[in-house]
Amino acid sequence: MSKKRAFTLVELLVVIAIIALLMSILMPALARVREQAKAVLCQSNLRQMGAAFDMYTSDNDGYFQQGWEGLPVDGCYGCEKPCSHWWIHTVRPYYGSPDVCLCPMAVKTGWEQDESYYWESGATFLAWSGHGWLGPAGEVYGSYGINGWVEHNQCPDESRRTGARRWRHSAVRGAGNIPLLLDAPWIDCWPMDDDEPAAYDDQLWQQGSHMARFMKDRHNGGIHAVFVDYSVRWIGLKGMYTLKWHREFDVIGTYTLASGATKALWRSKAEWMANLKDY
Repeated sequence: MSKKRAFTLVELLVVIAIIALLMSILMPALARVREQAKAVLCQSNLRQMGAAFDMYTSDNDGYFQQGWEGLPVDGCYGCEKPCSHWWIHTVRPYYGSPDVCLCPMAVKTGWEQDESYYWESGATFLAWSGHGWLGPAGEVYGSYGINGWVEHNQCPDESRRTGARRWRHSAVRGAGNIPLLLDAPWIDCWPMDDDEPAAYDDQLWQQGSHMARFMKDRHNGGIHAVFVDYSVRWIGLKGMYTLKWHREFDVIGTYTLASGATKALWRSKAEWMANLKDY
């Protein structure tokens, strides 16, 4: 009778080493597949949001929502009265569940925490939540922010110059280069062509720069956005300066290739972005 031969220790170690090697090769590939799946879902959400804005403007003679016009309570800025004209309220009947406002990469929330948690948290993968004048926390939430220049604001206190910058109507030339709704840790931003880039990726606010609010590396060096023509695409972080945020925005500004921006400039302002693709 033949004697059965068991695996030797060396053979077992070889098999384990091969399995470990295969896992080390497969895991990055699986991680990329997961990220790609989340990117596809993010773009799908934004297409739904684009369809919601399309229906809203169709029902309102082509005009966008009125936008933020909260008034201070007892002279206290930051204690505004509730405003029903923000996009999260006016467009809500057209998109239904607020879950469609969530990028699947934005997994960090401070909804169940006190307000200090929200303001101190890193912002790249942060979702915002309603509170006070935004609406009840847990009922109003998302991780996309609107380009604040796209709204039909009729506030009597608005300056003539500020009003001239707004994109009030959906039928405008170059709509495919006008951002509407983008990946962001807050509900709205008003970028200017002289805004400095985000000093680092994970910050929530940067004094004097609304552009920095959108500069979050959520999707492989960029973010996703739906534009005023309701198309959806990926935007490289440096490419944000080439978009027509408002009517007077200079798309050949300081931080564009067309103006001669160098990597040295980017290193001096936002080192973490220096090696990203230039535009």
